[in-house]
Amino acid sequence: MKRPGVRMVDVAALAGVSAGTASKALSNTGQLSQETRDRVRRAAATLGFTPDARGRALSSGRTYTVALLTTDSSGRFSIPIMRGVEDVLSAGELATVLCDTRDDPLREQTYLRSLVARGVDGIVVTGRRTEPRARIDVPLPVVYALAASTDPTDASVIVDDAAGAAATIAHLHGLGRTRIAHITGPAHHRSAAERAEAVAAALCTEPLYGDWSERWGRQATDLVLRQNPDAISCGSDQIARGVCDRLRELGHSVPEDIAVTGYDNWPVMALASRPPLTSVDLRLEDLGRRAATLLLEAIAGKPHHGVLELPTQLITRESTLGT
Repeated sequence: MKRPGVRMVDVAALAGVSAGTASKALSNTGQLSQETRDRVRRAAATLGFTPDARGRALSSGRTYTVALLTTDSSGRFSIPIMRGVEDVLSAGELATVLCDTRDDPLREQTYLRSLVARGVDGIVVTGRRTEPRARIDVPLPVVYALAASTDPTDASVIVDDAAGAAATIAHLHGLGRTRIAHITGPAHHRSAAERAEAVAAALCTEPLYGDWSERWGRQATDLVLRQNPDAISCGSDQIARGVCDRLRELGHSVPEDIAVTGYDNWPVMALASRPPLTSVDLRLEDLGRRAATLLLEAIAGKPHHGVLELPTQLITRESTLGT
């Protein structure tokens, strides 16, 4: 709570900086070292000082608000990305507004007109698919997260799906598994295709394309068992959970007879599976944090151009390691 009578000059005096430097540190602007920003914030916390948002906005011409525009109505991908975005923006006392377009182009345009009219400082664009999407035409800084912009001059942050899939095969090989089948989602989905191509490059085997569902995982299991596999790599946790269920129904032990890997590390699926799934974590919060950092830099007049690809992380569990 802000103490009566505490002013910016008091914070500056305690931190040993000028009032202008203190203002820049608390608004996350200017060319300041991280040590200076931290020292000013500690001084503000000690004195119980909170900058007045309205005055700060009027003096700077900014609203200190950023929008997260998403097509992911379920929040499966957008919520962890938003958590990462807010981790970065909250340090500069910026608010994040979530705008769900429901994959409707007209709704998206309505949101964009409103956001421009309200004067938000910038927009992070994301969704539930990884296919490159058309750029949005607004006079604001924009960063694309998970799905890149089709314009190579835009700033985009995406996941290295191919490396994630390759890591699952390397893990299985390290466990001595040599007869590995791959079951994945629709061939026209970029994420399914990239993951399958990485697996095929390592195994010289043809993937089995289908749906992102447990049902498809169960159906596909009957097909790949004809190959006598000792491991099944799956393009999603949903598919992998279906595979585990079907293997158990048929009397096969996971992983003693057949090891299984998933992808996405979605707790609802990966941890509820029997056994829990070894899976590739997309590190969506890290992706959100990087997108927010690039957006802040763009707002400060230092925009990034091009695609930045972030690493995934293989999380090993009982579906490959056993109990």
